[in-house]
Amino acid sequence: MITILALHLIAALICLAPGEHARRWTLGVATVPPLVGFVWLCTQAGAVLDGQPVVESVGWVPQIGLDLDLRLDGFALLMGLLVTGIGVLVFTYSISYFTHERAIGRMAGLLVAFAGAMLGLVLSDGLLTLFVFWELTSITSFLLIGFDDRSTAARTAAVRALLVTGMGGLCLLAGLLILGQQADTGTISQLLADAPTGAVVNAALVLVLIGAFTKSAQWPFHFWLPGAMAAPTPVSAYLHSATMVKAGIVVIARFAPAFAEAGPWRPMVVTAGVITMFVGGLGALHQQDAKLALAHGTVSQLGLLVVLFGLGTPETTFAGVVMLTAHALFKAALFLIVGIIDHGAHTRDLRRLQGLTGRLPIIATAAFLAAASMAAIPPTLGFVAKEAGLDGLIDADIGLWGVVALVGVASAAVLTVAYTGRWTWFAFRPTAPGTLDGQPGIDPARVHHPSPAFAYAPVLLAGASLVLGLVAPVVSPFFDDVAGALTQLPEDIELALWHGPTTALAVSVVVLALGAALTVYVVRRESGRQAPAGRGERAYATTYDELIHGAKRVTRYTQSGSLPAYLGIVFTTLLVIVVVALLSGIGDAGGWPWADSALQVVAAILTGLMGLSVLTARRRFTAAVLLGGTGYGLAIVFLIYGAPDLALTQFLVETITIVMFLLVLGRLPDRWAEGPRWAPSWVRILIAGSVGAAVAAFAMVISVSRTAPSVGDEYLARTVPEGGGRNSVNVTLVDFRGFDTQGEITVLAVAAVGVVNIVGVARREQRRKRLLDGTDDITDDLASDAIDRVVR
Repeated sequence: MITILALHLIAALICLAPGEHARRWTLGVATVPPLVGFVWLCTQAGAVLDGQPVVESVGWVPQIGLDLDLRLDGFALLMGLLVTGIGVLVFTYSISYFTHERAIGRMAGLLVAFAGAMLGLVLSDGLLTLFVFWELTSITSFLLIGFDDRSTAARTAAVRALLVTGMGGLCLLAGLLILGQQADTGTISQLLADAPTGAVVNAALVLVLIGAFTKSAQWPFHFWLPGAMAAPTPVSAYLHSATMVKAGIVVIARFAPAFAEAGPWRPMVVTAGVITMFVGGLGALHQQDAKLALAHGTVSQLGLLVVLFGLGTPETTFAGVVMLTAHALFKAALFLIVGIIDHGAHTRDLRRLQGLTGRLPIIATAAFLAAASMAAIPPTLGFVAKEAGLDGLIDADIGLWGVVALVGVASAAVLTVAYTGRWTWFAFRPTAPGTLDGQPGIDPARVHHPSPAFAYAPVLLAGASLVLGLVAPVVSPFFDDVAGALTQLPEDIELALWHGPTTALAVSVVVLALGAALTVYVVRRESGRQAPAGRGERAYATTYDELIHGAKRVTRYTQSGSLPAYLGIVFTTLLVIVVVALLSGIGDAGGWPWADSALQVVAAILTGLMGLSVLTARRRFTAAVLLGGTGYGLAIVFLIYGAPDLALTQFLVETITIVMFLLVLGRLPDRWAEGPRWAPSWVRILIAGSVGAAVAAFAMVISVSRTAPSVGDEYLARTVPEGGGRNSVNVTLVDFRGFDTQGEITVLAVAAVGVVNIVGVARREQRRKRLLDGTDDITDDLASDAIDRVVR
């Protein structure tokens, strides 16, 4: 498994390497990893379905027990086959779709990188492994949605998707960490084998569900998915119908059997799922863009999957597995068909499409089959899956939420039939009614025929929807084994086209009849107007705009450009922290060491007097000299304590600082500027005095508050044998703390380079101005040269 994931990464790098010079051969390279993965999964299917999962674990950060844990069981096998199989079809389809696309290498690299991330997600067994791949799918999806970086709509949709799913990812991370801590495990399999309970676990499950809802576009986070249709059609077919949006479904499917009985689980999944089915269905009924109509339909069907898997009963879990497969097949086929129509007719506007059935008979047939599966019309796999779901909901003995789920699913199914019928009619009707919004219907004779390489993928997917429905009893054992990896199934559960005159069949007949009637009504009442943006999208836009405006207002007040204001805030914050620490009872004030000798007292008094003298200085030059004097006084204190190296360092630092101060002060006014009006002198004195007293007291308290032995003796003992030197300070800085020292040197070097560049820019600007003005100030030249020499 690790090898397959690494192959995706290598292919992505190969595709991205040529940059703008890449050609369509990169799509061929991108096809190799999914194809290899699909073949490998097929070779492992026999053992995995027999209950022998493949497990791999690689140490990642062993110091904190973080490993890359992967596990291939029956459910991961199904998802892996969908990710890799549909991936191969989409990549080969893209070779014909992207004929003149710029940056085709970037597209191929991002697609194969996403495929690897999604495959890693469905194979993840580690809690943190799942989160890492979860975020990788979000990042690659963001880049793919915003692939056309010249389009404002694409960039906006990409940011929206990233913000929503990124927020959900943080919730998921928090929930997984809490669950792992409560169960004392880092793997999903062990967590589900012995699921913890309690209020803390319930809170964690809420966070996990929020993460799953954002990824799988559940209400109220559903609005990002239709906007993601700004991505190229192959991306939409792969990410937003068959794979990425199933990430949240995967998490719910894994966790539901173990946690469905937890307090918040079923209310949340049923409420979100049912509302999402209606919101998505109603949205699909009003879209004029064929691709957007399918996107809203995807939202609705994801709600159905959340309900089936989220209830956590064996029957609904089994139905969810079948419906997940059916949805991947028919929705990927329909998206790819829209791409073919768009390529041939140069429009996706349902108001303009006409005559495509006669012009593209094979594509039309594939569309009818896929649409029949989406509307759950026999004998397709969609019908078989819907029947299994209705059976499971009818037989579910889980109280009120089971009843709500059944009524919601049956009612929303009417909308599914209606928007499927509407989409199929307008996409393949014989003739359009005429000019709509100034745009005439297309001329079918001008529609290009797709090549076999372009058309085979949707035809294959639509054909699979029909064939799998016809052979439902044959494939039933496969779905049994897949669902058995999630929960214990009853022995009598099986798929079939005909179960006899059951309650589920009666519900299906009523749903199809009502859906057909609603289809006729909607088609006849069609207004031809594009549906406005949904409330969720408007709420997001309003929230986003207000957040940006609020940030600007906060920045305007907190980043005023006033140095006194910044210093006042910093010092006041420091004062609060120090005072709180002192009041919390740190240390014992009775053990303060005041002085070891009279000489120390004299040096301390002189240093303090120089510091106080700075307050009385009227000129900047005098204040700089006195401030340097306090540094020299501190160096004397170091020397008295027997630290000549620190004293020498302090002398050098103070000397260079004073020189720099004097050079800079030569360019500034001689006297101090007036203080800001908002902070009178008594306020500044109070802040400064309080900070000084608090920091001094804190330092004294800390010096006598040691509770553990000093590490100094250990350093001294290791200086010679391990450091090879007798100067313990040098050995500590160079050997024991070498990385810290290297980091400090790097920071200083970067700062020095920055100062040199700033000074150089200033000098060049001054000389340019003098040349333009015709002046020549020798004093300025000497000062600038002196600053350069000191800095260098």
